[in-house]
Amino acid sequence: MAGGKTPIGHPARHGERPAYDRDSLLEVAVAVFNERGYDGTGMEEPARRLGLSKSSIHHHVGGKEELLSLAVTRALDALFAVLDEGPARYTSATARLRHVVRRSVEVLASELPYVTLLLRVHGNSDTERRALARRREFDHRVADLVVRAAAEGGVRDDIDPYLASRLLLGSVNSLIEWYRPDGDLPMTTLADSLTAVLFDGLSRQGAAGAGPGGPSGRSYLRT
Repeated sequence: MAGGKTPIGHPARHGERPAYDRDSLLEVAVAVFNERGYDGTGMEEPARRLGLSKSSIHHHVGGKEELLSLAVTRALDALFAVLDEGPARYTSATARLRHVVRRSVEVLASELPYVTLLLRVHGNSDTERRALARRREFDHRVADLVVRAAAEGGVRDDIDPYLASRLLLGSVNSLIEWYRPDGDLPMTTLADSLTAVLFDGLSRQGAAGAGPGGPSGRSYLRT
């Protein structure tokens, strides 16, 4: 292997220290937390998979709560960045709302392990409570976009905006249960399809209004 490094998950050759950095450690720890549950998992399993002692891991991080903080911060920062990008500020709130939903799908797909861990925290520690507070702030900002989009006539105004934002984001968040980046469903198709369903509906009239670039008739899912 280039540089003589030993990949994560493979034992080092005799007398050779395994090569890893904090990002590699975080990646392995997040995978373990998602598989086994954060609350019931110590550092033994991440250390075993890395071929390290727990004391070696503590040279890089203070413990599993610091790893949790790094993971959920990565997910939250990516989601909040979506709120400040995309269509210029003078475009409609409806266009911005649609953009936020579509890009949230892409963030979830590209940062799947980290978003999955974020969505599974329960508020049992300071780190988790801070993460939940930031999630609520994100939800409120999306709800504000719903209010503005309804005021301009872009979305229906007979549904409470906070309920609407929960339904929108709940649909996006549900993807953690079944979407797999290594499957045959491209991320762009996933984002286009979910956005079309949420904003245009499943009716033939809605499909006609989706325009070019919308979902195709190809089936990517297998039961």
